[in-house]
Amino acid sequence: MSESPILVTGGAGFIGSNLVDVLVARGHPVRVLDNLSTGKRSNLPVDAGVELIEGDVADAQTVRRAVQGCRAVVHLAAVASVQASVDDPLGTHQSNLVGTLNLCEAMREAGVCRVVFASSAAVYGNNGEGQSIDEDTSKAPLTPYAADKLASEHYLDFYRRQHGLEPVVFRFFNIYGPRQDPSSPYSGVISIFTERAQQGLPITVFGDGEQTRDFLYVGDLVEVLLQALEHPTVEVGAVNVGLSHATSLNELLTAIGDVLGKLPPVNYQQARGGDIRHSRANNERLLQRFRLPEPVTDIRTGLARLLGVSGS
Repeated sequence: MSESPILVTGGAGFIGSNLVDVLVARGHPVRVLDNLSTGKRSNLPVDAGVELIEGDVADAQTVRRAVQGCRAVVHLAAVASVQASVDDPLGTHQSNLVGTLNLCEAMREAGVCRVVFASSAAVYGNNGEGQSIDEDTSKAPLTPYAADKLASEHYLDFYRRQHGLEPVVFRFFNIYGPRQDPSSPYSGVISIFTERAQQGLPITVFGDGEQTRDFLYVGDLVEVLLQALEHPTVEVGAVNVGLSHATSLNELLTAIGDVLGKLPPVNYQQARGGDIRHSRANNERLLQRFRLPEPVTDIRTGLARLLGVSGS
């Protein structure tokens, strides 16, 4: 096994720290670049030899230092919030697009080729409404977050063609699991709902609750990311990462109630502008190129693990 580290940008965050845990457990040296704006030192394994560089992907010099000597990169660092990008397009642009460009340049200079990139289903906007979305579905980014993710994909493909980078681009649908911070107003719907349910606080749903999402447990995602790091060759083209299964928010609430044995009052409010009504991945390309765990984690099992309920 190579002694050169794998760099995980955003490695102290929700997805990144779950990935770091598994990399360490499998004997890989790991370097983390994180500005700790939402990530936490406490998310990283203690005494595991993980090198933490506290810094921002928007700072080119810091990114160069982080990339030096690495054998591959998983680029997860981003302001992972649609609403934050609407509120502060310029600020989020620095992390979500300039950060990707800084990483591409640093990799080119250092001769590092393999990069696994977290893009988003948000690049499709409302296209594919009511049907499964494949990778050729027309792109219609509705927010600065989505526009930056799509632009990052194009930059990565340019560096592939021009400089030999090996980007594996994953369009994440709705990832959930432990360490997703429910205290942020920009957090994922599952972490917000479960936190409030555990505390017995009313849950707010924007819209009628019949909007659907394709939820994937973070542990299943990590297995796919690991395969992308180790695969000997990289095929061109972004890959949807989801289960191709639509779950409505009302069904999600029912599942949370089943796992906890109770559910607080649910308040329905007017839908928010820019929210996507239906989102479900066509994951045929994913299944052709990579393997999902067998069995995949169903929503109730994933919720039980997230909530720490016995029997999960």
